[in-house]
Amino acid sequence: MSFPFSAALRTTLSARCRAFPRIAYEGGDLKPAAVAITLVETDDGSGQAAFLLTRRAARMRAHAGQWALPGGRCDPGETLEQAALRELEEELGLTLPPENILGVLDDYPTRSGYVITPVVAWLDDPAALAPNPDEVASVHRIRLDHMHADDAVAFETIPESPRPLIRLRVGDQDLHAPTAALIYQFRELVAGRVTRVADLEQPVFAWR
Repeated sequence: MSFPFSAALRTTLSARCRAFPRIAYEGGDLKPAAVAITLVETDDGSGQAAFLLTRRAARMRAHAGQWALPGGRCDPGETLEQAALRELEEELGLTLPPENILGVLDDYPTRSGYVITPVVAWLDDPAALAPNPDEVASVHRIRLDHMHADDAVAFETIPESPRPLIRLRVGDQDLHAPTAALIYQFRELVAGRVTRVADLEQPVFAWR
């Protein structure tokens, strides 16, 4: 599959996001958080579409060094979209207008007390990209077509849970839920499918 970064792709994804039958979490007292799945042109000269993925700074108090989508806890009174745009600016120096938001996907409740919502956004020009070193060690552009490779996604079982554990392969690295689950749902949306991910398990080391 090929996904050139173009106006046509933006139109297609906007339509699919608008039509997406989003499921909001209503099961308990979890702290709301939002992350941004930000579409950009990849930097390898292929013209393909990609999304931004970060490696968290080693000095972070929580989840240091882990792969993550830009995002964080919602401030009081913020919408999910506002929180995602604020986090993009705080972490990556990117100021996106609200019209660059394509849509919002399903909530994902975590075992650490959060409910994370992915907000899909479009970035025409990444020239302003300026990672905050206090929060971000590195930024990577992950091509959409690579996420559709046969070996990109795998599901495993663990003795601690009956739920399937998702593994997402990015280069030579493995990503796990919640990040892997959110990206997987977006991958399915890009392919024109609606796939639920709230039942996909996190690895045991993330259960805190």
